[in-house]
Amino acid sequence: MSDPRKLYIKTYGCQMNVYDSERMTEAMTGAGYVGTDSAGDADLILLNTCHIREKAAEKVYSELGRFRALKDANPDLRIGVAGCVAQAEGEEIMRRQPLVDLVVGPQSYHRLPEMEARARAGEKALDTDFPEEDKFDALKRRPRAKRGPTAFLTVQEGCDKFCAFCVVPYTRGAEASRPATRVLEEARDLVERGVREITLLGQNVNAYHGAGEGGDWSLARLIRALAEIDGLERIRFTTSHPNDMSDDLIEAHGTCAKLMPYLHLPVQSGSDRILKRMNRKHTAEGYVRLIERIRAARPDILISGDFIVGFPEETEADFQDTLNLVEEVGYGTAYSFKYSTRPGTPAAERAQVDAAEADARLQRLQALLTRQQRAVQESMVGREVGVLFEKPGRLPGQMVGKSDYLHAVHVAGSGIAPGDIRRVRITESGPNSLAGVAL
Repeated sequence: MSDPRKLYIKTYGCQMNVYDSERMTEAMTGAGYVGTDSAGDADLILLNTCHIREKAAEKVYSELGRFRALKDANPDLRIGVAGCVAQAEGEEIMRRQPLVDLVVGPQSYHRLPEMEARARAGEKALDTDFPEEDKFDALKRRPRAKRGPTAFLTVQEGCDKFCAFCVVPYTRGAEASRPATRVLEEARDLVERGVREITLLGQNVNAYHGAGEGGDWSLARLIRALAEIDGLERIRFTTSHPNDMSDDLIEAHGTCAKLMPYLHLPVQSGSDRILKRMNRKHTAEGYVRLIERIRAARPDILISGDFIVGFPEETEADFQDTLNLVEEVGYGTAYSFKYSTRPGTPAAERAQVDAAEADARLQRLQALLTRQQRAVQESMVGREVGVLFEKPGRLPGQMVGKSDYLHAVHVAGSGIAPGDIRRVRITESGPNSLAGVAL
């Protein structure tokens, strides 16, 4: 019996790409592959790409260039590009980089086994369709291995918001939600394999409206159904849009014990003028009032956000509005970026902010966000929090996990295993983590 072929996947970008890479691995496992952590050992290399940042395609070509020597040494090696760059630039990738054997978009990766067979027969395989069939249903169920205590679960894809800076509507397509029954089936399967915390994923996850018993379900109804699964102890979701933060979802934060007190709710800017130019369809005041309602439902909730500075035509006054919003909201963590052009989006054609000025604004914003993050972490010292332990730490006898609030927490001591949820008294706050004592 011949040895199984080996698959190496390098994943870029968001949690949804991490989930997609897992499903691609499952699909290729059914085609006789096993995973490997080394590109040098692989018979099939896949780059699962992200198009959210500037020059994403150039980074892909640079990475492909590093594989040329592997291809020269092993003519049977097949190389593929998947994900959003593949969707946007599939034919160009094939033309510009001849060593690529297959290109598959994020809605077509259930066809990977067929495409790999064509590529191994010497054919170039390209599929960037938006097929009618549901890729999740098309992936045949196979016995799957036990896994760690946390997992991502995609429930919604695509976006209809058309923010002026974003490529998602063009690379992932229109908003689409998975049927509730399929989500619940997959969640139960994950729990049976050892998962205790599930993060529900979507480009605009709180727009979820999957078909279920009695009609379309909201994300809140889906969360309540998931909470009834024995063995599933924690539920999170990301990423959300303020305009889809419905009343029942706000209520769920206060009434569903398994829904963790952490919410990532991007605002992008504190300037109404810039928000309008971004096509966000909400105001800064509306966002702040929404946060107040969420905190009224769950007073201890930790709020996370996204910010873009240096958006085309942003003035110093616009940027000051962003700083003012950050001061008013108070973030436990946040992600901030200097605007970068995404080809094909409306904002890419507008007058750009001076790069040095954008850099300076980003540093000022990040300094403020860092102060807020550290203040929230320091406020945890002396508190007791729940921690789901995931793996051993760097030091002997140390275990690392995530708190209810998604802080990384490390403790020393024996008797704790991956998957355990323990109460921990926080004793120290570091730059990016907390230290504690298990109770």
